[in-house]
Parts: sequence; structure tokens; C-alpha cells
Amino acid sequence: MKSSPHVSKGLDDVSVGVSRISWVGGETGELVYRGFSIDELVPGVPYESVVHLLLYGEPPSSDPSPEIVEGLRRARPVPPSIERVVDALDPHLPPLEALRTILSALGDGSYGYPPTVEEGLRLIARAPVLLARYVRRAAGRPPVAPQEAGSQAANFLWMLTGESPEPAKVWALEGYLDLLADHGMNASTFALRVAISTQSDLISGATGALGTLKGPVHGGAPSRVSEMLDAIGSPERAATWIAERLARKEVLYGFGHRVYKTEDPRAIALHAIARRVADPHRLELAELVERIALDALRRAKPNARLYTNVEYYSAVVLEAVGLPPGLFTPTFAVARTAGWAAHALEQASDNRLIRPDIDYVGVPKGQHWPRPVARAPADPSN
Repeated sequence: MKSSPHVSKGLDDVSVGVSRISWVGGETGELVYRGFSIDELVPGVPYESVVHLLLYGEPPSSDPSPEIVEGLRRARPVPPSIERVVDALDPHLPPLEALRTILSALGDGSYGYPPTVEEGLRLIARAPVLLARYVRRAAGRPPVAPQEAGSQAANFLWMLTGESPEPAKVWALEGYLDLLADHGMNASTFALRVAISTQSDLISGATGALGTLKGPVHGGAPSRVSEMLDAIGSPERAATWIAERLARKEVLYGFGHRVYKTEDPRAIALHAIARRVADPHRLELAELVERIALDALRRAKPNARLYTNVEYYSAVVLEAVGLPPGLFTPTFAVARTAGWAAHALEQASDNRLIRPDIDYVGVPKGQHWPRPVARAPADPSN
């Protein structure tokens, strides 16, 4: 049996539905939330207002969205039974592995089908609360309760450190959360929408979505960008290090994107944020490595359209905010909970089971088992 001509490996150029949430312009380098270009929103629009836009489909009456601020404030307290699950986790787990269990633990029977806005706010509010609780306990420190006031970004940094965060760091993290809140039908969102299409619940969908982020080709690369910059170490080593890596046909993390065939608008915005908050020496190294890497990649692959992607300057910004590399991908997930909630609501609003086909190209039918087969058990009465 041969593969039929309509097969699209990886679902390239296949549309599985329609959405009003976000649009990714791969050829034009655009990202649009509900009609608003990302450069209209970042920097400056609070994450709570972006959440409002994604969940409700329109801007809030004021910034930050009073409805989302209050909804997140009410949702942040976590039942003791869920806290006990988090506290029982092995403190040596990578934070991303811990977060997967944390999201699963949120499924306490209170989430159902169809999903609701209130359930979405609980997911958005509690994911960073419990992630911060795990990180602190894993380091041998007591957990810090969220503050009554304060933004999502400020509260996350407060719960991680137990100290009032610098305004510049809050501003930078808020820009990051805005930029990573949604991105069309990406791998994690597709996983979530498949789960919701079966009439499963939001937490089950979000847990499946998080599983896709472990791979470095969807969300897992920012920490590897930091490792790459650390390995290079100094501007003088950049050209040689990159050339040797490419000669071994190894990946340069932070470059190239499945959708964007021009500059990733999120990378541009994060670069601008990095210029405001990053250590000058780290930023200088990152910019030099970017220039050398892009030049080397384009010489090695002249027909490829390779540009810096979102993960490159995500690493520099998250370092500047004070997060360790192990928290980079979990923080991506914290940001993306807004998009996941919005897509769950949209999927359920006009649902159809997502059930693609796959072409079978194995051994032809008609094979016979190589030994005699007992078609029925022996009759015990004989």
C-alpha cells in the first residue's frame, strides 16, 4: 500500500479549523491577537489585559483588566490537598517535570466539559503559584503566598524569591508573558485542542499540551541558548565555536522557525526588552553570536530562510529577570496558559472530534499467521 498524494508530513499547510484568537503571519513576520498586532501590545499592555483580550475577544474597559485582576486574585489560593501533592514531589525533579505533575494535580474533579472562563482563570492563576511553591521547597525554603495586590508577573517573581521584584524586571517579564501568551495552532495548542475535542476537561488538555514543551523544537530551547552562550563564553571564541559546531552538523539553538520565513516579531520585541534589562556584557555576546551564527547558517544553507527565533532573546530576557535556565520552559508554559484556556473555550464552542487519518504503508494485507491458530477454546464437557 502506497502513501496517497495528499499526505502532509507534519501537517504542513493543512488547516484543521478556523479561529478568532490569533494569527501568525509566517511570510510577513506578524503575530496578531484578536486583530491587535503584537507590536501594538508589547511593551506596555499588562498581561491581565492580554488575558482578557484572549478569553473575551475584546479589550478590557481599562488596564489592567479589572475582571481578570479580580478573577486571578480569587483563584490563586490553592486547596491544601493540591499543595500536599506538590510538597510530596521529589525535590530533584527538573521544574518542567514537576509542573507536569502539578497541572495534573489541578484536576481535582472541579473541571468539566465544556470548559468555562472561570476554569481558565484557575489554570492561569494557579500554575505559577504551585510552580513557585515547588521551586522554593526544592531549594529548602518555605513557600511564599501570593500577594493580594500585584500583577501576574510581579506575583510570580515575588513567590519565587520572597522579595519585592525590581520594576524593570516585572516590566520585562510582563512583556515576555504577553509575547508568549498565544501563537496560533502550535504543537501544544494542537495537543490541547485534540483533548478538548474528545470532550475532555481543560486540565487534561493542558497537561497534554505541557508534554509537548519538553522537546527542544517547541518551547524547550531557551535554556539551550543559555548553555550555548555559556559555552562560547567570550566574543573572541564565537566564530570558532560556531564554525566547529556547524562542521559537526550540530544545531545552533535559537535560529530558524517552522512557520516564520522572515524575522520573528517576538524575537524583535524581546531583543528590544533585552536592551533595557540585560547585563551589557551578556547582551553584547548574544548580539555578536547572533550576527556570526546567522551569517554562517546562511552560507551553509543558502536556500534556507533562517532568522533568529523567539527562543534566542527569551533566554537573555529571562536571565536578566533572574530566572535560572531550568525555569525557562516552565515560564513559557505559565505564559501560554492564557492561550490554552482561550483555545479550549473556542474548541468547545463549535466542537468536532479531531481525528485525522494516517496512510498505512506496512506489509500488504492478506498475511497468514505462521502457526495454527485455535479459533475457539476446547469444550470442557468433552
